[in-house]
Amino acid sequence: MVALPDRLLMSPEEYLAWEPTQEERYEYWDGEVVAIGGETRSHNRICINFFKLLDDRLNLPYEIYILAVKLQGEPGRKYFYPDVVVTCDDRDNDPQLVQFPSLIIEVLSPSTEAVNRGIKFAKYRQFSTLQEYVLVQVEQPGVEMFRRNQQGQWVLSEYGLGDSLQLESVNLEIAIADLYRQVQFS
Repeated sequence: MVALPDRLLMSPEEYLAWEPTQEERYEYWDGEVVAIGGETRSHNRICINFFKLLDDRLNLPYEIYILAVKLQGEPGRKYFYPDVVVTCDDRDNDPQLVQFPSLIIEVLSPSTEAVNRGIKFAKYRQFSTLQEYVLVQVEQPGVEMFRRNQQGQWVLSEYGLGDSLQLESVNLEIAIADLYRQVQFS
């Protein structure tokens, strides 16, 4: 692997041509290329569990993607890699990008939590199709879900290990304990 400088700047066209050739994943924020940190086994397990629970129970028109599909936040300005993203919009026909998400899930780690709660959520809220944004703790059981209400405001609901998460965007209920299957807490 070739070490990159601390700050790598490029045009969106350069990024979209360069990034698929890299071994690691990189997001793009207004001209700056940002490396995606390595995830822990627990982070990976939670992503897999969430994906599997969705994939086993949803059919078309829902499409579920995990970890390696870019989400286009602003054309030419922002490209993200959410942990799990669901779309059911037939305008999402680009083989490399999701542009019309209905549900985004981020699994939090100490190194990504501030970005997922701040910059990313601010950008994700701009998607008119996004109905729910879910944040999953990795170091202890806990899930936060932000849902857009009829007035366009984002309402927070919190869930613990014994609760069930009702995802209205995909009409599905998921037991929080199932998200943490095979995850060890210290």
